[in-house]
Amino acid sequence: MSHAIRFHQTGGPEVLRWEEVEVPPPAAGELRLRQHAVGLNYIDTYHRGGLYPVPSLPSGIGLEGAGEVEAIGEGVTGFSVGDRVAYAHGPLGAYAEVRNLPADRAVKLPDALSFEQGAAMMLQGLTAQYLLRRTHRVQAGETILVHAAAGGVGSILVQWGKALGATVIGTVGSDEKAERVKSLGCDHVIVYSREDFVARVKEITDGRGVRVAYDSVGKDTFLRTLDCVQRLGLVALFGNASGAVAPFDPLLLAQKGGLFLTRPILAQYIACNQDEHKLDDLISGYTWLFNMGTPPHSHSEIGFYVNGKVWFFSSTSRPELGGKAKFGTRWVDGKELLRNTERWDLYTYCVTEEEIKKMLGRANSVVGA
Repeated sequence: MSHAIRFHQTGGPEVLRWEEVEVPPPAAGELRLRQHAVGLNYIDTYHRGGLYPVPSLPSGIGLEGAGEVEAIGEGVTGFSVGDRVAYAHGPLGAYAEVRNLPADRAVKLPDALSFEQGAAMMLQGLTAQYLLRRTHRVQAGETILVHAAAGGVGSILVQWGKALGATVIGTVGSDEKAERVKSLGCDHVIVYSREDFVARVKEITDGRGVRVAYDSVGKDTFLRTLDCVQRLGLVALFGNASGAVAPFDPLLLAQKGGLFLTRPILAQYIACNQDEHKLDDLISGYTWLFNMGTPPHSHSEIGFYVNGKVWFFSSTSRPELGGKAKFGTRWVDGKELLRNTERWDLYTYCVTEEEIKKMLGRANSVVGA
């Protein structure tokens, strides 16, 4: 019997249960995965809390993971038992030791990437990919603004944006995070808890504003973010960590300079078509991502330094951990997973401390908060 984390009603972390589950043979079009690493993301709290309704209750939780193919359902091509794969954007149920997954959601991991890196990169990495290469194709010489630059997606946007030749302005909530973001190559870091980020952006850009602003904070930053963007610029509102943006008159966009506004979500950028070209969007996304996340692109560190991640390892794939999750330097049993983790900004994880040091060549620790 396998185990998974499920919830029978929406609410806080206390609704999560560590339960025995029976995993049936994979249906047609599915793979059965023995999971080695699972990524926990902010969106998971939206599902658990009811902001994003789940199809039915009880429900699994989690959208992202990596593991080994154990069995293949009828009609599946392109995969073999033993393949190392990763996936993002569900369906729900990633917090599990074993699960079935639609084969068209999985991609093979390059040999250069570990399971842990694969599970770290997919959701946040694919989000960064569509924001930088599709929502707006960032060009060398442009200036971009990244809110929550020390967070999961933000830290990748900073590094990837720099690799593309952009000037990157990042906002953070503390001096500690400011130092972290500077170490990732951010050109200008604004601590918005004590600085007026609009005034600072205008100062940095000589009054012009930025070409594009990436805002995952939402309510607390959105209206002022409009004042940071140059005429005919773009605001990509891709999250609402501080709450949803209140309704407003679209005429405001004209008054601020004929701005463009989009509220993108990853699902629309990796939608699988139902014809012979299915998976084109997903393949395009992960090809970009894996190319940036493996050597010789170590200068960008994409995929090697991802903030806001907590790892859950199954006891079978990492027996030395006994089915535990890492919170800072403390390992806790799976039954406690996600307890007391409402403050996601307190956590900064990527694989293990020693692996980070080895990959980044740094002497100091970047694990913990």
